Amino acid sequence: MDIIEQFKKQLTGINLAPESEEIGEVVEIKDNVAKISGLKGVGNFELVEFEGANTFGLVLNLEEHEVGVAVLGSDEKIKEGTVVKRTKKVFSLPVGEALLGRVVNPLGEPLDGKGEIKTKTYLPLERKGPSVIERQPVNTPLHTGIKAIDALIPIGRGQRELIIGDRGLGKTAIAIDAIINQKNEKNRPICVYVACGQKKSKVQRLIATLEKAGAMEYTIVVCATPDDPASFVYLAPFTGATMGEYFRDKGQDALAVYDDLTRQAWAWREISLILRRPPGREAFPGDVFYLHSRLLERAARLSEEMGGGSLTALPIIETQAGDVSGYIPTNVISITDGQIFLDATPFKKEQKPAINIGTSVSRVGSSAQMKATKKVSGRLKLDLAQFQELERFSEFTEELDPQTKLIIEKGKRMTLLLRQTDLFPLPIEKEVISIFACINGGIEDIPLDKIISFERDLLGEVEISCPEVLKEIKETRDLSEESTKKILEAIKKVKVSYGIKGGQK
Repeated sequence: MDIIEQFKKQLTGINLAPESEEIGEVVEIKDNVAKISGLKGVGNFELVEFEGANTFGLVLNLEEHEVGVAVLGSDEKIKEGTVVKRTKKVFSLPVGEALLGRVVNPLGEPLDGKGEIKTKTYLPLERKGPSVIERQPVNTPLHTGIKAIDALIPIGRGQRELIIGDRGLGKTAIAIDAIINQKNEKNRPICVYVACGQKKSKVQRLIATLEKAGAMEYTIVVCATPDDPASFVYLAPFTGATMGEYFRDKGQDALAVYDDLTRQAWAWREISLILRRPPGREAFPGDVFYLHSRLLERAARLSEEMGGGSLTALPIIETQAGDVSGYIPTNVISITDGQIFLDATPFKKEQKPAINIGTSVSRVGSSAQMKATKKVSGRLKLDLAQFQELERFSEFTEELDPQTKLIIEKGKRMTLLLRQTDLFPLPIEKEVISIFACINGGIEDIPLDKIISFERDLLGEVEISCPEVLKEIKETRDLSEESTKKILEAIKKVKVSYGIKGGQK
């Protein structure tokens, strides 16, 4: 079913105005934005139909004698004088389980060649975010499978955590790891990935990656490419939010990735300038903050009375030369509940993910961590911050006291242990073992070139000699004293195999 038939299906039962009323004509058309006269009673975000052009438009501007409309599709057949009819219907989208595993455009139209999406449920594109009364505190973890994030910058279900950094530093990789990691999670969330202005080749590789990992079965991909109209790029994140909200309102958990909102802001600026809205800072319209705030405010953890579902948002913002003081970055930082800042400096040192620990933060904090992670990662951020300060100091002097040398040696090994290859997220129970070894394993005794193999051997040893520890962490979300002793014994055993007698040099 093409998109025109979908829209007409939505309009069934709506009494359109008589021919003499609520019919206008196109005064001007350029770059998929039309100026229309004659539609006196039309409402904002209402759909209008271009007669003979086989397409619809979305009303965005209400002026005294004209309305501004973003064309939802090709504008080739639209000319001056084209007749436009009101539909008296706001723009709604198909939602539901039928969309899982599918690739759609921002109008809900399939792009994957797998046939029609059979669903009878439609939700409006623009919806209000839940009120304070309808929400509850964010306290359930959403594990990404990335040690540095789950230990230092925890994300909770219902949170809005910004991923920000320059181009090519691995922002999308973090989001894809988070989606893949949900496969083995308890109460697995439904994932929605929004490719907003991304190249087709990148989106195709990404879909192939998700299919290979078996993640497409619980994922919806919304795709708006650079050659689509600006209206598609503007609508794509709202489409993703609406599709995620369907599951949130049913009491389930959902995760929406908006990749990226910088391009959505560019598309909105393009539409606004054609609509002759006054340009402000960096030529963006005055409501660009409202554009992102009304999108991200829809992410929430609902109260038990509302079903207890959640929608977690991972917006992505691209910076230029690490400058977070730009208009769009500062806007989105102020809206979200924390940010994961990717930096070029650790990236050049082959530290992946290239997270800047000092500037990254989660405003939900340890309340979004399970007990086991909280126990083992308490000192990690402090130890890493101390190491980074002393490392900078040590560049200017060779005379260091033994205690400082010990902190630096341990810090180097901790940094190596927090490295992680793309597309290989760790289950949370294995993350807890790695982070425990990071802090309590006496890793300063292990040669630097063997630290990666040490982690691999330790996880293998725990799986073989005490699998009940992994089971306990996974099921109880806690770490008992007995399990702690077993992990220490496993660390000692691996260190002995490395020629460190008694676990000590």
